[in-house]
Amino acid sequence: MKIEAEWMRGGTSKCWVFEAEHLQQAGASLDVLLPRLFGSPDSRQIDGVGGAASTTSKAVILHRPAGGDVDVEFTFAQVGIEEAVVDWGSNCGNCSAVVGLYAIEKGWVIPTGDVTRIATRNTNTGQVIIQRVSTPGGALPGSPDALMPGVPFPGYGIGIGFQDPAGKTTGALLPTGAATDTITAGGTRWTVSMIDAGAPVVIVRAEELGLDLSGYAGWHAGVERHLDTLEQVRRQAAVRMGLASTTGAAARAIPKVAIVAAPALQDPACDVNVMMLSMGRPHPALAITGSIALTLAARTPGTVLHAIAGGNQGTSLWLRTPAGVIETWSEEHDGSLLVGVDRTARTIATSTIHLPEALGSVVAASPAGATL
Repeated sequence: MKIEAEWMRGGTSKCWVFEAEHLQQAGASLDVLLPRLFGSPDSRQIDGVGGAASTTSKAVILHRPAGGDVDVEFTFAQVGIEEAVVDWGSNCGNCSAVVGLYAIEKGWVIPTGDVTRIATRNTNTGQVIIQRVSTPGGALPGSPDALMPGVPFPGYGIGIGFQDPAGKTTGALLPTGAATDTITAGGTRWTVSMIDAGAPVVIVRAEELGLDLSGYAGWHAGVERHLDTLEQVRRQAAVRMGLASTTGAAARAIPKVAIVAAPALQDPACDVNVMMLSMGRPHPALAITGSIALTLAARTPGTVLHAIAGGNQGTSLWLRTPAGVIETWSEEHDGSLLVGVDRTARTIATSTIHLPEALGSVVAASPAGATL
């Protein structure tokens, strides 16, 4: 079996991009097919196309709606590495940035003007994302020319705006109804904020971890020492947010954990210092869906982040991450609120993936959003 795919970078993630009809040819459940294509379970993913890291073991599955209010629909899959599982519970903001670029490169959408707006819908969450692709003179630049923190080489400039993002997973911006909650884990009481916008996120104060608030560069080592406790916090938050019935049933990808603190006085370049966890490890940059949650948390009275960011009500929020400072933005568009961030994306390779064995002709039931 041979399956066509594009290997693309979106923001600070890499993903394999498939058209739905190409995956249908394999005649197997995506929960079986994707781990095999990626080489899971194996920490190296040596016999597959996975990159052996949470930011590179991702898939995006696209299809063109016959009609309606969006140009492209897409499903995101976080493929397990040491486990042969697929997490369909949330979207990836970085990988979302490849969708508009793919649509233009494949001729699904014809560029118009210096910025082409492409309406996309993520089927995991039902979230509409308006993509603003830079197309000077009505075409993609001859070569990628936009830069972003965390990526050493340029890509095509793409703004991704989440349309009215609050509550897309749980039904409410504040899933517990409270701006702050207390969770007990590791023998300590943690004051947290649980937010659902872009993706469900539980926000933890850096000072409660004993991190040096004046030395952001040293956070990584400090966070590593608390990973087990933070995982307990995350799993309890999953239950409180209605994402899982028990802590043991909590998905790996959501909720995400964001550790935050006010910037040092000598660092006026940002509003918040943040380190996010992805699949149980410190993220090398920032989960973009998580940045949307942080942006709305900063505007919501009573949250952990509202106190830190001073109730930021402007159109921009500046977040310091391990990869550099990232700016989120807000705008009104056709009567809706867009909360977004600018990314870059590019196609790395056009590929044919070889599947050496048959996976069976019976298609098992797939999670919501995963049915093709």
